[in-house]
Amino acid sequence: MSTFRAELPPGLWERWISHSADLLNSYHKATGRDLMPRGGGAHAEAERLLAAPFVVVSHGTEADPILNYGNRVALALWEMSPMQLIATPSRLTAEAPLREAREQFLAQAARDGFVHGYEGVRISATGRRFHIANATIWNVTDNAGHPAGQAATFARWTFL
Repeated sequence: MSTFRAELPPGLWERWISHSADLLNSYHKATGRDLMPRGGGAHAEAERLLAAPFVVVSHGTEADPILNYGNRVALALWEMSPMQLIATPSRLTAEAPLREAREQFLAQAARDGFVHGYEGVRISATGRRFHIANATIWNVTDNAGHPAGQAATFARWTFL
């Protein structure tokens, strides 16, 4: 993992450690389950989340939300570097004709706390299309309980 962290700009890994805790705590609060085994402190949990064998991706609370986290599987699937990811509006992960359906699920998650069973087609930075299945989308809050965006996780996708 240290090689990966060395590629990150100053401060990003530290932000991702804190954000990983927000992701894990918010997921548990929304669903009543743990996204992955917990323990070992924030740094160890952030390392495990980054290396998890499933996608975890999130965006912030901006009017046009910008991606702010993607674990290794998410980065590989969307074919982005960490710096590309954190500069990408979340809406651009879906093709234009499919963005309305995506927005409806995000709104449902905002209203209900989380949505499970979401599926849809996404597009990587290079234009590679893939279908995701059985995704969970949840609202993310910071350690003070303030809204911090939304996140999604899924372990099933098929390239189209």
